[in-house]
Amino acid sequence: MKTVKTLLAAAVVASTVATPAVAEVEVAASAAVANMYLWRGQDLSNGSPAVSGDITASLGGAYAGVWASSGDDTAGQEYDVYAGYGLELAGLTVDASVWTYVYPGDEELGEAGNLSEAVLSVGYGPFSVSYLDNIAGGSGYSYITVGAEMGKFSATVGMTDSDDVEDVSTDYVHLDISYAYNDNLSFTVSQVIDEDTDGTVEDDLHFVLSYSLPIGE
Repeated sequence: MKTVKTLLAAAVVASTVATPAVAEVEVAASAAVANMYLWRGQDLSNGSPAVSGDITASLGGAYAGVWASSGDDTAGQEYDVYAGYGLELAGLTVDASVWTYVYPGDEELGEAGNLSEAVLSVGYGPFSVSYLDNIAGGSGYSYITVGAEMGKFSATVGMTDSDDVEDVSTDYVHLDISYAYNDNLSFTVSQVIDEDTDGTVEDDLHFVLSYSLPIGE
């Protein structure tokens, strides 16, 4: 899942309120490759490279699209369907969206709608906050990110919280620090910095090198 789906959480398009007199649908697409599938501080691909791509159609502040990945080590290939709306008011960006994660190769998770999240993101200047809530499927959880940017560097703190207080196996905090060498090449260091788990969460230091390329520009 991406959230980078980094994103992000992952991974949400924001648009301004101002639109042309005659609005036109805009389509954007990209492809990316990375040395691992990093998702919320966890290496889902077990050290294997990951290939992904997305296509998004937008009209004014509304948008919808599909993000697909070669998948993780457990559930296999993945594609995410999303739709949302973003706006900007006096320098404050607000974006609301819904994401559904689908795993065609997994008999249990492969059903569309089995796992969905509602996402609300707010940003001002170099700072941003996102709240993600599991609204369908899954075990019931939420995920919060707080981020900041300074030039080519960015930092994100992600925090998971299980709705079931007896199930703490997914409760942890991770820190990601990224450097964008240019518009295509980026480097990320990710580390779990606090956890209340039963040992199922990785706490290794992860190094991620990713390269993305816009398509059709």
